[in-house]
Amino acid sequence: MVRGKTQMKRIENATSRQVTFSKRRNGLLKKAFELSVLCDAEVALIIFSPRGKLYEFSSSSMNKTIERYQKREKDYGICSKAALEENMPNVKEDAHSMAKKIELLEDSKRKLLGNGLEPCSFNDLQLLESQLERSLSRIRARKNQLFWEQIEKLKGEERRLGEENAKLREQCGMQPRQSPTSQTDELHHVQSMEVETELFIGPPERRSAKNPSVN
Repeated sequence: MVRGKTQMKRIENATSRQVTFSKRRNGLLKKAFELSVLCDAEVALIIFSPRGKLYEFSSSSMNKTIERYQKREKDYGICSKAALEENMPNVKEDAHSMAKKIELLEDSKRKLLGNGLEPCSFNDLQLLESQLERSLSRIRARKNQLFWEQIEKLKGEERRLGEENAKLREQCGMQPRQSPTSQTDELHHVQSMEVETELFIGPPERRSAKNPSVN
């Protein structure tokens, strides 16, 4: 039977919690012993139960292992402090360089917004104007690109709706609607027809006499 995955959270039931502690404590002590024997490692393990009871294992001497650990931590702390002090000038130089870059960027931003232009020379203003024109050109190009993309999207939507409309009219037995191109051609045809626009006042016979071809 496959065991379910144990959730990593506090066991609420006191009896189950105590049983689990005993099993895992023994397993941990066994693993520490095996590690010290198989790998010839110096191992020290300290466990306090929920009630404060101490369980420990040491492959040599607990006190010697703790002293060795404390000495190691002290030496490491001294080395870290020495390395930090040695590298401090470089850190300060990098911080100063970064502060100067930030200051230059802030100054450039103010000038682009039209502020703090009093100290600028004529050449500086011309350079700033060129930068703004290039930026404006890129902005307009991007704007036009988005504009045409939107137009193409709307055209595609129009075609899709036209196709759906044609299918619906076909299903209902209706004649397909004329396309805008056909309607435009028909309008041009009507406008191109000859229409008699001459104004004539008088009895019909006089008009017939004037135009013999009219019956």
